[in-house]
Amino acid sequence: MKISIVSRIALIAALATMSSAGQQAAAEETGDLKIRFEYGGEAVKPAPIDVNKDVEFCGKNPLVDERLLVNAENKGIKNVVVYVYTGRGGTDLPKMDPVKNTHTLANDQCRFEPHIVITQVGDTLEVTNPDSVGHNANLGFFNNKQQNFTIPAGQSKTVDLEKDEPAPIPVDCNIHPWMKSYVVVLEHPFAAVSNADGELVIKGLPVDTDLVFRAYHEAGSISDVTIDGKKAEWKRSRFETKVKAGMNDMGTVVIPADSLDAN
Repeated sequence: MKISIVSRIALIAALATMSSAGQQAAAEETGDLKIRFEYGGEAVKPAPIDVNKDVEFCGKNPLVDERLLVNAENKGIKNVVVYVYTGRGGTDLPKMDPVKNTHTLANDQCRFEPHIVITQVGDTLEVTNPDSVGHNANLGFFNNKQQNFTIPAGQSKTVDLEKDEPAPIPVDCNIHPWMKSYVVVLEHPFAAVSNADGELVIKGLPVDTDLVFRAYHEAGSISDVTIDGKKAEWKRSRFETKVKAGMNDMGTVVIPADSLDAN
């Protein structure tokens, strides 16, 4: 059967469209990385805070030291941060345009919420104070301009995050010394923090390429670990893996109790 010139052109155009769509779908294919962190010992109970400032307000709610939070039921470790490491010897990622999100760090009931804030270069950090007492935020940046300001009750301050930081940056309140949180500033969005069950998922990772990750916890280094019963060494708290399309479950990573100090 002969095909007319018009039909041929239409067929070629259709095939070209299908090919382009296929290439675009392949280019957009990504993977997710799931990890669960578990404490390798008896679950520790966080110590209560000795509230000695603004006692009438701050003492209304029980406050605990959040340096090391372990789930009493399943030993999951909260606030483990994992991100694609792009420093020396790390992953070379293409330059990414800023998304310019705004993240809130609240001085809420005399503690910072959330404890870990994950951001990207170009984002804005809004430090709020819904409490009825004044607070302070002391951000010890390395690459961004260091900040140390007071936030009166009911007010807020904004901080522009113009550069990436080499590690999670501590945030302290000089008025209430037990208050502490951390801000992570990266050039990319590939990071996550573990929840109360010790679980985290990093989404949208590039596939079929070796990725270097760094794991961080404020209570100590993460180096000698056990992954689903097998011992492994994460030198400088880093590990490397290749992500496939879809969900990639690394399983349970047990951190020895003596690697993390609650004090």
